[in-house]
Amino acid sequence: MFSFIEGKRYNSFVGYYRRVYGERLQKIVIDAGFTCPNRDGTLGTGGCTYCDNAAFHPGYSVPGKTLRQQIDEGIEFHKARYRKAGHYLAYFQSYSNTYADIGKLRELYLEALSHPSVVGIVIGTRPDCVDARKLDMIADIRSGTLLPDTHWTRTVGEKELRAPVVTVEYGIESCYDTTLKRINRGHDFSCAAEAVRMTAERGLDTGAHFILGLPGETREMLLIQTDTINSLPLRSVKFHQLQIVKGTAMEREFAGNPGEFFRPGLDGYLDFIIDILELLRPDLYIERIAGEVPPRFVNDTPWGLVRNFELLRMLDSRLEARDTWQGRKYISAVP
Repeated sequence: MFSFIEGKRYNSFVGYYRRVYGERLQKIVIDAGFTCPNRDGTLGTGGCTYCDNAAFHPGYSVPGKTLRQQIDEGIEFHKARYRKAGHYLAYFQSYSNTYADIGKLRELYLEALSHPSVVGIVIGTRPDCVDARKLDMIADIRSGTLLPDTHWTRTVGEKELRAPVVTVEYGIESCYDTTLKRINRGHDFSCAAEAVRMTAERGLDTGAHFILGLPGETREMLLIQTDTINSLPLRSVKFHQLQIVKGTAMEREFAGNPGEFFRPGLDGYLDFIIDILELLRPDLYIERIAGEVPPRFVNDTPWGLVRNFELLRMLDSRLEARDTWQGRKYISAVP
């Protein structure tokens, strides 16, 4: 079996931070007031058919508050949940966080990094909202050359960081162009693949997010998709089950044709995730296997109120019971 962090049977991204930096680095979700080209009229006004951004971020993260206030409140929120977290990553999550001019982006990223408890930033965005100049600027922040304070340091575990942790995380959602068109994504997969390539070429940690169960995608299609994911120069990956959020176009589509949606129960989903893990490159870090939406945003909670930490415990047990691990069926393209 491939040797994974903390005795797990898959590559845990939380374990990655502990191994590299000596402690847990906790993300603080912040809303910097961005929008999206799929909402402001550049590409469209309705957004992606599944999306209601309010369902995906905590109450302390709202654009009416300053970044400093959101970070301070986020730290207090997480101290109650993760008492061992001593340092934090400012997670620019809401909407498309490279969708502004380069000067504004630099200002916001550096403002977050000025907080004494923040050791890095995670930038969530769309692949059609980056270009070479923006990525060069982000890479310069990562190298420390753009930091206004030449003495910027953070002590994390036993390490002294002289430049911040920086990750760029792309919402790719699907590798199938027919699906991307159906969900009104506004870009094709080649756009996503090029953005990931450009980002990785600059030495930036690159992550991607995929939704499992979008309309028209079968179980078999999602397993085949792992070959494409493996071909991308990604450091980490997130998987979320599709959640039908109230008031979205996806809700109306699901009501009219539920048979077009692959929606396994909890046990079936765990086995399905394991089937995916078996096919994935063993060096890919797994950041999430499922998503959580507050119950008020959905009409039903088919898995009950199972939290993510409980799902991870179930996953560990199921991997052990099946005596399998991430990458067990992976066949490298390199001889």
